[in-house]
Order: sequence, then C-alpha cells, then structure tokens
Amino acid sequence: MKTINPHKYLLALLVSGMITGCNPLHIDKIEDPNNPSISSVMKDASPAQIQYLVTGLESKHRDYVSNVTNAWGSLGREIWLLNSSDSRNMTEWLGLGGFVQSANIFGFGITGGGSYASPYAAIKQAQIVLDATANTSKLNSEQKNAVNGFAHTISAYQFMIPANWLYQNGIRIDVKDETSPGPFVSYEEALTHIKSLLDAGYEELNNSGSALPYKLSAGFSGFDTPDGLRKVNRAVAARLALYRKDWNGALTAVSASFLNVNGDLNIGPKHTYAGGTDATNPLFSAWNIGNPGTLRAVSPSTIRDATPGDQRVTDKFLKLNTPFTVTTSSVTLTGEYQDKRYPSNTLSVPFIRNEELILIKAEAEAQLDQTQNAVNSINIIRNAAKIGSYGGATDKTSLLKEILYQRRYSLWAEPWGHRWIDVRRYTGSGLLFSKMSDEIDTSFDKGTVYTQFPLPQTEVNWELYKK
Repeated sequence: MKTINPHKYLLALLVSGMITGCNPLHIDKIEDPNNPSISSVMKDASPAQIQYLVTGLESKHRDYVSNVTNAWGSLGREIWLLNSSDSRNMTEWLGLGGFVQSANIFGFGITGGGSYASPYAAIKQAQIVLDATANTSKLNSEQKNAVNGFAHTISAYQFMIPANWLYQNGIRIDVKDETSPGPFVSYEEALTHIKSLLDAGYEELNNSGSALPYKLSAGFSGFDTPDGLRKVNRAVAARLALYRKDWNGALTAVSASFLNVNGDLNIGPKHTYAGGTDATNPLFSAWNIGNPGTLRAVSPSTIRDATPGDQRVTDKFLKLNTPFTVTTSSVTLTGEYQDKRYPSNTLSVPFIRNEELILIKAEAEAQLDQTQNAVNSINIIRNAAKIGSYGGATDKTSLLKEILYQRRYSLWAEPWGHRWIDVRRYTGSGLLFSKMSDEIDTSFDKGTVYTQFPLPQTEVNWELYKK
C-alpha cells in the first residue's frame, strides 16, 4: 500500500485551491448540463461546436477593454478616472501621496484583472480552439487553417497585454497546462513568442481558401474572410514590430495589412456590444451628469498641450457644464472635460485602426531616415485633424517627437494604453527622454509614473507553494 506524505497532501490541497479559485490561467469546468464540457469538444468536434468555441474566443477577446483603457490611460496621463466613493483608481494608478506599488494594486487585484487574468483566459480559450480543431475529422485542412489562423492571431494580441503590463518582470508563455505552467520569460523573449504566433497565424490564413468555415461578429465586417483576417494579423504584427524596434519589419507588416493612406482613418476590426443578454460597452459614459460618481476625465495636460483647432479635441473631449471635483487623502483632482466617444452603451470599440497603421508607417520611416515619406505620413494625420501640414525640423529626433505627439491625440485612451507604452519605448534611449516624467508632466498631472507592474499576488503565491 502506498504511503501518503501528509506534507505533500497539504500542498496538493493548497495548489488545488489556487487552481480553482485564484489561478488566472484556469477555466472553470462547465457544470450546466445544457452546455457542452471542454472534454466534449476534444474529440471529433462538429462544425457547430467549433463555431461555439470561436464565438467564445471573440467574446473573451474584448474582456480587457475596461481595465486597460482606464488603468493604462491613467498611467500614461491620458485620463483621470475620477471616483467620488473610491479614490484608489486615482491614488494608486496616479501614484499619489507616496503610494508604493504592490502585487495587489487596485484594479489589477489578486489575479491581475483585465491586464492579466482576462488576457490569459482568452489565450486559454484560443488553445481550446486549437486543440479541438486538431482533434476533429469534420473540417478539411483549409478549414482547419482558417480556424487556427484566427486563434493564433487573437492569442498573440492577448499575449501583448500582460507582456506590456509586466514589462521587464516578464510573463509566462507556456500556459497550455494551467496546473503546471512554464517559467517566466523576459519581455524580449515574450515578444519573440508573440511574433511566432502571428507568423503561424498568417501562414495558416494564407492556406485557408477563400471563405471562413465560421462566422464572426459585425465587428469583423470587411475582415470576415481569410484575406481580411490576414490583413488584421499583419496590422497586429506591425504594432508588435514597433515594440521589437524592427523598423523594416514594421513597414513590411503594415504594407500587408489593411493600411490605406487615402482611406477612412477609422477603418479596422472592432469589439462589438449589443446589450440585453450580451455585454454593454464598458467605455460608455453619459454626457454632462452633474455628479456622475465615476468620470473618465481628460487629463489636464492633454487639454493644455492640444494644438488649437485640432478636430480630434472636438470629436473626443466634451467640456463639462460643471467641473467634477474629487478630493483624495492626498490631493484634490478636478476634471473639466470628459470622454465624448461613446454616448451609447452598444457602440463598438475599435482595437486597431487605419490611423494607427499610418502612424506606425511614419515612425518606421523616420527611424529608417526615410524623411520625406515620414513627413508625408505625418501630414495625412495632421490634415485629417485640420491642423495643417508639418512645418518643423526634419531631423530624426524632431520627426519622432512629432509622431509621438500625433499618436497622443490620434490614439487617445484607446484600449491599449498607447501613450504609456510609447513614452516607455523612448525613455532612456538618449534619443528623446531620459526618464518617464520628462514626457509625462507629473508636475501638472501629479503623482508618480510607473514603468511596469509587479507579478499579481496569485503568481507570487503560485511560485511560493509549488516549491
């Protein structure tokens, strides 16, 4: 008879509790008898079952939006999320009053919230899609490639969220087995892994025929074919290439994306919301409520630094009839402008747009000393904003400052935290900024600007108890 080590047995219970209650990589078992279990789709799944899994992946793909927009937007001083009843998203996200970061920082919680747990849930869903597709005989090879190409593309997009949040603290990339995940790897290694996922997805979509064997939401309208998804894949690859400082790769990817220098700047895939039994737009905010309780206020420096007559200011920012003031334990914050973009709770939220692709193109061109091309790309953005063509210096440093400035207003508070990442990308490079606060004006917008975040408490616990 086998002897049970009581210490190992206790550890197993502890780990089991973390797996089911705290492990951000875990997906709960489905107990509803009217819905399929994961095991039921792991052997010869039908096309209908694959469709359910793909729909679930698209749904999980949007779960990061609220947390990343509000928290990362605060970190980059794009917004202040003012709350009259709970000051933590001000004191902690803005680093006010000597606040010191911890693994349990508000809004990221024990599992990391929308910046960690939600992306990994989507990544796990993508793995389920891949496994179910590999184990079915009900799809031909082209159809399997179409499913896998979508899953790899979304997985790559989601991996970029925790990678940018934890930054040099690293992330796990081997998470197929949530009970025994792989080690943490560096930011650079994570980006290399993400590139491999995107490249795999692109190759699969290149071998997917002319039609998808599944349906996507209206958010992918215009991109709901293998060719359309290839272009989305390359758009995400172009964003990744900037983080990897692969300027030629950025130009190659963006040229294969849905970039259109003469087209609508807002063209791109979106997260959709329908209300009712579906989710509602988490960025919806009613306009000009006297005491809204919570307000996504435009940061004062964003208003101060705007170019007079900029159409983006008119389109995105609404001046309040009555400013909204909140006093925390350390400071009083007053919002005079609110986010104007989503007056309805069923409006879609874009997750990558043509405007960003043009700005990616401009940055890569500037970095490669393609000066006139960079100026031409900048002018597309400036003229759309109705502020006229660029007339400044055309050395590399000046062009990059201009591009980062245009990204600040073109991509303001989009669900990615662009400005926070952008400033970090150039901090300490000797090119533009020596420290974060050189670009993010803390004397005006207050507080401490954090470069990265610590591991969520769940991961700290996991590393402790698995030993």
